[in-house]
Amino acid sequence: MNNRYLHPNILTLGLTGIAAAFQLAMAASPAPNYEWSTVVNNGDDTPCTTTTPPCRKFNSYNQPSVNANGLVVFRARSKGGQGGEPEHGVYMRDMASSDPLVKILDRNTQVPQPNNLNTEFVEPPSFPRIDIGSNTIATRGNHQPVWEYTLPDGTDTRVGTTGIYTNPFGDLITGASKLGPVLDFSFFEVPEAPGTPFDVFPGAPAVTDANTIVFKGNYTVNGVAKTGVYYRTLRDEPILLEELVTAEQTPAGGDLPVVLIANNTSTLIPGTETVFGSTAPPSAANGMAVFAGFDNEENPTLGGIYLAPLTGPQPPLKTLVSIGSEVPGESRNNTFNRLGEGVSFDGRFVAFWGAWGTETKSLVLQCPTEGNRDRIAFCNEQHPSGFEVQVPVHQGIFVHDTKTKATFPVAKSPNDFDDFMFWNFSGRAQGVGEGEEGDEDGELARWRSSAFTAVSGAVKRGLVDATFHVAFKARKGNVVQQAYVNPVDGIYLRQGPGQSGIVSLVQTGMNGTSLDPEAVFDDDEDPATPPVPLPVTEMGIERDGFRNGHLVINASMGTEESGWAGIYLGDLD
Repeated sequence: MNNRYLHPNILTLGLTGIAAAFQLAMAASPAPNYEWSTVVNNGDDTPCTTTTPPCRKFNSYNQPSVNANGLVVFRARSKGGQGGEPEHGVYMRDMASSDPLVKILDRNTQVPQPNNLNTEFVEPPSFPRIDIGSNTIATRGNHQPVWEYTLPDGTDTRVGTTGIYTNPFGDLITGASKLGPVLDFSFFEVPEAPGTPFDVFPGAPAVTDANTIVFKGNYTVNGVAKTGVYYRTLRDEPILLEELVTAEQTPAGGDLPVVLIANNTSTLIPGTETVFGSTAPPSAANGMAVFAGFDNEENPTLGGIYLAPLTGPQPPLKTLVSIGSEVPGESRNNTFNRLGEGVSFDGRFVAFWGAWGTETKSLVLQCPTEGNRDRIAFCNEQHPSGFEVQVPVHQGIFVHDTKTKATFPVAKSPNDFDDFMFWNFSGRAQGVGEGEEGDEDGELARWRSSAFTAVSGAVKRGLVDATFHVAFKARKGNVVQQAYVNPVDGIYLRQGPGQSGIVSLVQTGMNGTSLDPEAVFDDDEDPATPPVPLPVTEMGIERDGFRNGHLVINASMGTEESGWAGIYLGDLD
């Protein structure tokens, strides 16, 4: 999963590339009557108080999420300076009203109970998500240990350096945490391994039905790494401490335990006698979860995308799409041999990436030059000459209708686009501890590929018919000497099944003022010479970014002289 911040000063195109991209972007079909509203941009101050000055301007953003009512939640940063550290936090804004930005958490926010050390957050390491039908959000948070207690041998220890945090009852509470070995908090333990804490919660947790979080969790038993997909239902109740019967901790989510959906220890891939080898972070809506799972993450021969009702432990898994199933619109001998992990789910429709065939093209990925210094150094140490990958020539975006059981093609390569896979080097740099800024998901940093798509059922009419809209990110460009030359990246829209052609929403090189009227550069402040619009250089979308016709994206605009960035919402009628 690609969780990079978009920085206005990180340009993916040189000036020559921008010009070429601009020409291609102008030739694409624009979206008719599609207007964007600014959720937040570099002109906005981070929420702060008189007790935490100075207020700073936002300058970079992750992919946002949105609910059916237009409430947007996002992760963002500011620059430092003026005697202070940069702000890192999770924020929300209700786009259906004129309400200001609201802070959910930042580096000055105390981690909710259990927390007897007054620990504050260090970093939200992934993009936050929001329930499609309520205002409940779910986000990961890294921090120093939150709980000190005495072991049976009389020694004191501190635990709890990461967790999942949510707000189903108003205040922020702890939904999942590394506190499983603490007797008072055994409801946080790995359900299939009593007394075992989760190590990390990779990816971004989902939330459904206002008070149920759904997530991937990794843990270790006797030195062997394990993984699975889980859910936990929260109640508006305190946590009672067993050592002091009268003591309680509030606000909290009660003591219902974590529940297993599927793992790589005991859960069979449906229709086989093979246990899952890997599971991916899930999506959730309407009391159901959807996730991808395979026998082998790198080279799958079994597995697919599965739906699970969130009722009881190890609920029955329903296969939606599997490795080896026919690719819609292709000849019968073409079957899926790769399926993406980042599935989007709105309660009926599931959007996903898939690939087929044996033809590939070779790319050499170069280490990033901007971002976390520890991670950049680790990348260069591991891959000083670049990292070669084989990308499938035949790949595409698809939508599965869980009601009719039909799967529809949305866009494919090489006919519609050249690529739907985007690469980044992410994770924890070697030598960087948990809770530190470099610890994105707790797993050791490596090159990862992601495809980005989001689906919305029949706009403004719910999920009553088979009409859907799907937005996705794709690339056009030629590969020369194992690298794309002046590619055009964009976010595109298609209505289905078979309702319309592909529409361009945002592309690299297009006029940035079509997204944000403030995306301009004025180098002389002379009223006689108007400001120059900045070209779009980068954009992002995530799986919960398209609900009930509300589409939210993040984007950067800039040249070598100036940059701008923000989060933007568009509404389909």
